[in-house]
Amino acid sequence: MPVGPRAGPAGDDGFDGVMRLAFCLDGYTEQVGVELRQDDAGVRGVVHGTGDLDAIRRQVARCLSLDHDGREFEAVGRRDPVIGRLQQAAPGLRPPLFYSPYEAAAWSVLSARRPAAQTAQVRTRLSRAWGRTFELAGEPLAALPTPRQLLEVTDFPGIPADRIERLHGVAQAALRGLLDPDRLLRLGPVVATSEVQRIKGIGPFYASLIVIRGTGFADLLAPDESRSLDLIRQLYGLADLPSPAELEELAEPWRPFRTWCTVLIRAAGRRVLVSS
Repeated sequence: MPVGPRAGPAGDDGFDGVMRLAFCLDGYTEQVGVELRQDDAGVRGVVHGTGDLDAIRRQVARCLSLDHDGREFEAVGRRDPVIGRLQQAAPGLRPPLFYSPYEAAAWSVLSARRPAAQTAQVRTRLSRAWGRTFELAGEPLAALPTPRQLLEVTDFPGIPADRIERLHGVAQAALRGLLDPDRLLRLGPVVATSEVQRIKGIGPFYASLIVIRGTGFADLLAPDESRSLDLIRQLYGLADLPSPAELEELAEPWRPFRTWCTVLIRAAGRRVLVSS
């Protein structure tokens, strides 16, 4: 899950109708806060802070996977009945992404060998202390420090010295343009994943996370994710886990949303299996 988008306290479901986002705008020189509301007319946003509105709109759309036509994803469900059942079980689900490759890389450094809940707490404290906090529909939400702000952090409770050094490496990479989302998209997933591993402390696993969950590649498979493969085995009635070649063939109808389908399988697969 990306860190940041959240709802405030309200009704029994915990959602008050406002999604709150606070993040470093692409280019990583400033932060913005955004309130999102949805009605019959569509999604509307209120921006806090300064920045190019078109750039903010594009980044929010990418982060929430709203930069693709959902009707094309519905067509995948008509081609593949398994995906169709999953879409019915989780209507409207789109993969939530990190705000940017920079924020995904910072999360990767903070989360290595640490539980996600603990990582989220550390990130929140770091953002409140060194980033920028916005009042969004009555609730405070802090954005991650910009790379230049992050370079000023020399020690911080809960972040060991070696991770501070690696966070500085992430900040420097962002300032050099290595984590520019458009650049990574142009490079393609294979080259982009290799490029990101130039950052100290970022190995293949986290490089893949940064590239896929930070840029929005919508049509990639995950042949090494054991959980996804096991759910696919059960959903499609296979005797064994699919090999990479078998997965490629099985997922052909998922194009151009193979990443989305994988996320959908992980999110709703167990629910569909239990109800079958």
